[in-house]
Amino acid sequence: MGLNKDLKLKGNNFSNAATAFFIAYLIAEVPTGYILNKISAPKWLALNVTLWGISTACTAAARDYKTLLAARIFLGIFEAAIAPCLVLISSQWYTKSEQAPRFCIWYSGLGLGQIIGGLVSFGFQHVKNPDFTGWKAMFVVLGAVTCVAGIATYFIIPDSPMKARFLTEKEKAALLKHVSCNQTGVINTSFKMAHIIETLLDVQIWFMTIITTLISVSSGVVTTYSATLIKSFGYSAPRSALLNMPSGAVSIISTVVIGFAIRYKLYRSVGIVACCIPGIIGGALLSFAPEHNQGALLAGIYLVNSIVPTLIVIYQWLASNVAGSTKRSVSAALVTASFSIGNIIGPQTFQAKDAPRYIPAKIAVLATQACGAVLAACLLGYYIWENKRRDRVAAQNSQALPVSEDTTLSQTTSAEQKKWDNLTDKENLTFRYVY
Repeated sequence: MGLNKDLKLKGNNFSNAATAFFIAYLIAEVPTGYILNKISAPKWLALNVTLWGISTACTAAARDYKTLLAARIFLGIFEAAIAPCLVLISSQWYTKSEQAPRFCIWYSGLGLGQIIGGLVSFGFQHVKNPDFTGWKAMFVVLGAVTCVAGIATYFIIPDSPMKARFLTEKEKAALLKHVSCNQTGVINTSFKMAHIIETLLDVQIWFMTIITTLISVSSGVVTTYSATLIKSFGYSAPRSALLNMPSGAVSIISTVVIGFAIRYKLYRSVGIVACCIPGIIGGALLSFAPEHNQGALLAGIYLVNSIVPTLIVIYQWLASNVAGSTKRSVSAALVTASFSIGNIIGPQTFQAKDAPRYIPAKIAVLATQACGAVLAACLLGYYIWENKRRDRVAAQNSQALPVSEDTTLSQTTSAEQKKWDNLTDKENLTFRYVY
């Protein structure tokens, strides 16, 4: 769209700008866990979405590489809060089995953004005003729309189910009863240092952060450079924007299918592997298909987009398997930070010296997806082992009986109390991990 030319970007400037976004994102995640334990997630979400929109619009004022870098840094800071907020909000309203499709529905907005973005990019590439080029107009328009969305969020989403004005007191009580089987609570503003230490020593958190980092290397490549890769196949810039739209369709379809499959008993670990397999095939096509075979190369681009749901499956898995207000907030921030680390690495696999085919970047997509799938299978094994260990404890201690969505509130007083005691999943032996 002329951004590189207008800002006189050279060498790896564009890759570095993409990396700067996620470095800022990573740094901003450090206080996010604490802030979300003290401030209403919907209000924090609304503020950050609005500020993100303002920063997007201000990107149009960039005049060179340094000002673009500054704009990208602010965008990274404000985006850091969005995913953790959405995860916490969604987990307050739905049971573990209900969360996956809900998470995937809002996460499918990424695919919708790719489709709309392709059309918007195609349209604004036809703006011929030399003083206000197409990419500048696009940033202003999209930034303004985002600001409206942020302001609407402030007024529409309640701070918690208990503060929802559209629910009666009877409905609020019914909702609390409904989600009590999660054993994760609804909201608690106490911040416990012991729970932070437990989070840092928890094997499942390390598994999830490493899987997220690996998969995000590929997502960083796809989201930042898919149009660039398509253009490298021999297409014009406007046509590349249009040809990138099917990537969004693949993203939406895979996200919704995986979400509802998990709702109807598909293991989350199996869902991650199922998403990675097409991504591996896509990475192989991009890496090894003949340069003249545009169809195979495009198929590779589209298949790689099947990895998009893996991150939201991990977020939902985390929300289901981590209890305790502090631990949930900190673990959500850690996984989101891992997402940013992967996206820092991803753009750096695109080096100017590797143009136009960028083979190292394509091989990185292939390798990281394969490793992510293997680790997801290992995490499944860990959860099976841990649940069996807890079952053995339960056989010796009647108070360690698991609580499921079918458990009634009258079945056990001690189990009911544990649901709201702000215990972590390690402290509450009635807790069982989902697969």
